Amino acid sequence: MHAKAQRVADTLENLGVRTEVRELDSSTRTSQDAADSIGTTVSQIAKSLLFLAGEQPVLVIASGTNRVSVDAVGELLDAELTQPDAKTVKKRTGYSVGGVPPVAQNEPATVVIDEDLFRYEVVWAAAGTPNAVFSVTPDELRRVTGGTVAKVAG
Repeated sequence: MHAKAQRVADTLENLGVRTEVRELDSSTRTSQDAADSIGTTVSQIAKSLLFLAGEQPVLVIASGTNRVSVDAVGELLDAELTQPDAKTVKKRTGYSVGGVPPVAQNEPATVVIDEDLFRYEVVWAAAGTPNAVFSVTPDELRRVTGGTVAKVAG
């Protein structure tokens, strides 16, 4: 297993999440790629997107079909959010865009979880590389990230 995927798998195990990190032959870089590779719907993909409130990292875990409203999340957090470039995402999270997992980040972040993910029994998230994923219930995702559930789509 790739070292970054193993880091995610180890973190999930330490957090008591019963799941398996799967490395796929096909790309999971985009929500559509992930859904096609796994055989699920795009809306069941939990994409992890990094924003910054000043210098504080904010991780938004959104349904694959939703476009995150920076204004809505900023209002929730009473902060102005910016979206960093890919180099900053990798530095701050430890992962490249397209493989950012909701756990095992380089730095602690404020986490906001899209309420739309709670329509599903299981969602799928990136596991550290553009080819690795894991399944998790939305409630487990909330538990392990300490995230606030909110409407994130604009």
